[in-house]
Amino acid sequence: MKLWSGRFTQQLDSLAEEFNDSLPFDRAMYRQDITGSIAHCTMLGECGIIDGAEAQTITTALKQILADIDCGKLDAVGAEDIHSFVENELVSRVGDVGKKLHTARSRNDQVATDTRLYVRDAIDETIALLRSLVTALADKAESESATAMPAYTHMQKAQPTTLGHYLCAYAFMFARDAERLRDCRKRVNVLPLGSGACASTTFPIDRELTAKLLGFDGVTQNSLDGVSDRDFVIEYLSCAAQIMLHLSRINEEFVYWSGEEFGYLILPDEYSTGSSIMPQKKNPDVNELLRGKCGRILGDLTSVLALMKGLPLAYNKDMQEDKEPIFDAHKTLSLCLRIFSAFVQKAEFDRNKLNAAAAGGYSCATECADYLASKGLPFRTAHEITGKIVLWCIQNGKTLQEMTVAEYKTFSDLFDDGILTAVLPQSAIARRKTIGGCAPDELKRQISVLRAAVEKTK
Repeated sequence: MKLWSGRFTQQLDSLAEEFNDSLPFDRAMYRQDITGSIAHCTMLGECGIIDGAEAQTITTALKQILADIDCGKLDAVGAEDIHSFVENELVSRVGDVGKKLHTARSRNDQVATDTRLYVRDAIDETIALLRSLVTALADKAESESATAMPAYTHMQKAQPTTLGHYLCAYAFMFARDAERLRDCRKRVNVLPLGSGACASTTFPIDRELTAKLLGFDGVTQNSLDGVSDRDFVIEYLSCAAQIMLHLSRINEEFVYWSGEEFGYLILPDEYSTGSSIMPQKKNPDVNELLRGKCGRILGDLTSVLALMKGLPLAYNKDMQEDKEPIFDAHKTLSLCLRIFSAFVQKAEFDRNKLNAAAAGGYSCATECADYLASKGLPFRTAHEITGKIVLWCIQNGKTLQEMTVAEYKTFSDLFDDGILTAVLPQSAIARRKTIGGCAPDELKRQISVLRAAVEKTK
């Protein structure tokens, strides 16, 4: 039964019906729809808008419908959308009393409520998955805190750091993502139910009671805004896109690192694939897919931005198109976070190659310049002298570590035996004790901060 059929004398064309129906995808919100309906009906009964016994009959039936869908006994099919399906099923079970459920409610504020409930659940799940990922990265950083590696700028070796320092960098990104989602949740967790179709309702409802029953922090303050606002959807998708950007960046590097040219990362068999024609291949397919799926969620965000850019107040059917991007982003993001957390726990790194690479590319040149500056030479002058030293090393096939004190002194009398220690990667790492640096004790502090951030999001 259509919830709006009274006005019409002709049946909806079959093609138009297929085009209009959203049940094939919005059935994903069945739990939120039924939960919202139970709260709405409870409020109607408490306010005396419908008889208390009738309210109890309706809520009992709704709970049974939810249980039947959960266990697979009932399949959500044969209706225009999930809202119609639930109401039709309710009426088929309890009769005309079920038709009282929709008192003081429009599908417009019902859809807005269901969507907020779904996004709120998605945020809570994503924050939990981010906690697991940050913990996995912090654990791995702790175990690799002494593994030297080159930090890169412009994809060229820049300065020595540690693998632990590198992994913490991404852990902080994902910790910010969790914090960003927590902040987003505040704006999601506002109840639009009671806004009606666009101008609220004439019934003496208690919106605050409904909000309390559903765990909302408050109610929307304007009915037009309540039914037409999808800012929270855009904000959630923006957060999802940011998370995927971070996943894409680290997996871009892991793809490089797994190749023979770098050889830093040893791909776990459980998260790698082979070639159908080249027997020797061990491909980083999981990492490539994690990188590739970023574009998918960026597309979800772009889709809703384009959808909302020109819509007049209040509700428009266009808004039906916000559901699939939400569902797709949630499903994709959840899978990506789960698999990457598992990958991080299994991944191994070639410490010998990383340690050897840390000294390459004259990555300790800044240490040389800093050494002269610590002797009182202006840094710009020290920088120029060090540049000449690097050029001499290139021309003579030497590294900074292979130079003698006498050779250093040909460039400046300020050099002494201490320079031989200063240009060693581990020495350079140990001296970077400032907040944010890669020195061992500072790295311990960063890991402690990350673990505290994880606890904060629980």
